[in-house]
Amino acid sequence: MKKILTVAMMGLLLTACPSKEKKPEPSAVSGAEGAGTGDGVGSSSITHDPCGSDCGALAGLSTVNFDYDKATLNSKGKDILTKNAEWIKANPKTPIQIEGHCDERGSVEYNFALGERRARVTKDFLVGLGVEGDRLKIISYGKEKPLDKGDSDASYAKNRRANFVPLPQ
Repeated sequence: MKKILTVAMMGLLLTACPSKEKKPEPSAVSGAEGAGTGDGVGSSSITHDPCGSDCGALAGLSTVNFDYDKATLNSKGKDILTKNAEWIKANPKTPIQIEGHCDERGSVEYNFALGERRARVTKDFLVGLGVEGDRLKIISYGKEKPLDKGDSDASYAKNRRANFVPLPQ
């Protein structure tokens, strides 16, 4: 029974954020009122992709990366979050989930805690920029949903991140 449950969970994890070769069909989610600008900010509908900013399909929302074993924002991360804050404020009816992720090094427990700290520091920075905190949900996936399954330093760097997923209302 335990083996069946483990296999089922692995299947869910592997299909939850598909690889770049196969993207799920996006579905429309209500966005901000008013005319669209063509860049995703202020548009009347938002593409909801369960892979979020990791897929690169959401103009205006970008993934933030972290240094090894850190949950602090560097200057590039702060710049990205400043742009993300503009998008989030321009789409006031869209709740956002911030997912904290880690590379595969370290225990499951440690990485869940580190992923949560990464998501929390990301949320706190956005709130400091004027984004309503109750619109931002955080979750940690630890090392369970790698963006890049390689075992190089470059792969690890891609996996240490905060991903942004617009949620249906």
